Amino acid sequence: MASGTALIYDEEMTTHKLLWSDPICDIEVPERLSSSYEQLRSYHLVERCVPVPAREGSEEEILLVHSLEHLEVAKSTQTMNEEELKRVSKNYDAFFFHPSTYRCARLAVGAALQLVDAVMAGKVHNGMALVRPPGHHSQRNAANGFCLFNNVAIAAEYAKLKYGLQSVLYFSWHRYEHQEFWPSLRESDYDAVGLGKGKGFNVNLPWNKVGMGNSDYLAAFFHVLLPMAFEFDPELVIVSSGYDSGIGDPEGQMNATPEVFAHLTHFLMQLANGKLCVILEGGYHLKSLGESVCMTVKTLLGDPVPQITGEMAPCLSAVESIQNVRAAHKPYWKWLAYEDTSFLQNLSTKSHLLKKANSNPSTEDESQITNNNNTVKVERFLELHMKNILLPMPPIKTAATGSEVSEHFFPEHVQLVKEMDKTEIKALVSGFYADLVKEETLLSLGSMFVILDKILKKEVCNGIAASPTAALSAAVALRHSVRFGLQRVLCVFVGDMQMIPNTEDGKMLVINICEKEQSRKTSCKHYISLNWKEDAEGNDFFSAVLGFILPVAYSYQPNLTVIAVGPNRSLGISGISLLVALLRGLAESRIFAVIEDTEISLMQSIAKALVGASTPPFGIYVPPTQEKVNKIKALRDQFQQEWKMLQCSVKDGISRN
Repeated sequence: MASGTALIYDEEMTTHKLLWSDPICDIEVPERLSSSYEQLRSYHLVERCVPVPAREGSEEEILLVHSLEHLEVAKSTQTMNEEELKRVSKNYDAFFFHPSTYRCARLAVGAALQLVDAVMAGKVHNGMALVRPPGHHSQRNAANGFCLFNNVAIAAEYAKLKYGLQSVLYFSWHRYEHQEFWPSLRESDYDAVGLGKGKGFNVNLPWNKVGMGNSDYLAAFFHVLLPMAFEFDPELVIVSSGYDSGIGDPEGQMNATPEVFAHLTHFLMQLANGKLCVILEGGYHLKSLGESVCMTVKTLLGDPVPQITGEMAPCLSAVESIQNVRAAHKPYWKWLAYEDTSFLQNLSTKSHLLKKANSNPSTEDESQITNNNNTVKVERFLELHMKNILLPMPPIKTAATGSEVSEHFFPEHVQLVKEMDKTEIKALVSGFYADLVKEETLLSLGSMFVILDKILKKEVCNGIAASPTAALSAAVALRHSVRFGLQRVLCVFVGDMQMIPNTEDGKMLVINICEKEQSRKTSCKHYISLNWKEDAEGNDFFSAVLGFILPVAYSYQPNLTVIAVGPNRSLGISGISLLVALLRGLAESRIFAVIEDTEISLMQSIAKALVGASTPPFGIYVPPTQEKVNKIKALRDQFQQEWKMLQCSVKDGISRN
């Protein structure tokens, strides 16, 4: 199994720069690259990565996507003077040439291909290439929007040719504003789904207003991108990584804070057996860009994912866009076959366009002055924000209890710790659990207590323990965590949960995944019974995790996640592994897993998911039946007002404007 994260950076790509005054192009500066690299150095991330040198992309490689005419024009600029460069640049929309531009653009292409090679050859698990000029706006026969050669498109064609990869699924979210925002292309709207055999493989999610935040981007992943990606089952994921959506960016004018990129990266790492190539595109607020790049690389390295901030409720406009994308793609995707989707024509943001059209020029000038002042404010905000979310990492990533025999079946990086003895347990619990369990039974939970205690004290990030009774262990773990001072503890219990805790104070949220309805307690805001039996032919649990469990969990924002597997479990190893891997994005990756079943393969798979070093196999994708889709929809309808990340259509009811 490949390990390590590649980082590609070549200082020569900073020599591409604007030689004259151009208010449109002056934000695409060399410091975008150099300051991002310095930020990585300041977090000591550069030395943790595997350095991979850039190389020039060959003409043949560039011609995989671009025309010979375009290549020759770019090549001819190497010997031009400033006036000639300026004249050629005016032939394109928002692009500038420098004598070094052609060389830098070839390095950017080559860096992307080097990264693909390193990942596909198994030299590294994943990686990031810091490149410029960026590439995503460039066309077959023209430079456009700061971009000369389309680095990611070339990388995709190269991967198909060299490694025999088959089809491509393309997903893009972008500022659109009903075609009012540059480049104002009709084919960037939600109904541009691809042509011919490619229908359904071109996914556009247009943002029709500015100010989109963390919850909007997460909702797009939960309700569009991730279910499509899991059904598509890619062999490689290439990210055209634009950070224009970051807070303070003058182009995107969105409000995503840097940690959301850690969460999005974490989700993408669960695809393609972890083969993930991130290639820099946009991002024009230097501080916001640098911090966001660092969050991406930290996650690629396997660091705990920081707690997400902001209200967990997508805005009305975001949900409208999500609903239209789902409706447009329903004919092409099995996961959407039984979903109740319909197109929305009267969008809430249409009225904003009328106001914008009636605004006078002086208002626009004042807006520019405000933006300049905001740059300073955003820098100050980010300084404090990053200190608040980047907490010290526990010295041990993943812990388990056991003897030397256990060491042979747990994956690398799992550290074994000694169980608590009678004296230690008594000192810890002090009779607090007398109403739950007799003393002699409590003492059998030494394995569970030592792992949980180390997680609560932040000596360990996450861990796994075997228990004679998972229900008892889960009940004790929940109460012990609340007693320790945690305000929100999520428990996902797989199997028959004989002991259901009191969740009325909101300090615990329990999701019980079981084959049959649990008669002891009806579902309420903080206790949810999800009746589900995994399909025998493959994994159909994706729809439940992505369509319900993950949105509820992100809405709740737990300080700790407890995952317990008890008797009569209705999920196989692949479904449980999927659950653990995706929930590791919450609570700073603090997960306590307690397993009643001592099946070695189950323990191994959960431990691998906790370590995060390798993506566990999730099994063959099976689309959910109509009955199961209706079951998820009924739960979504029941709980969407409490857990607002469940909202994926306008009729669901929205609270945030």
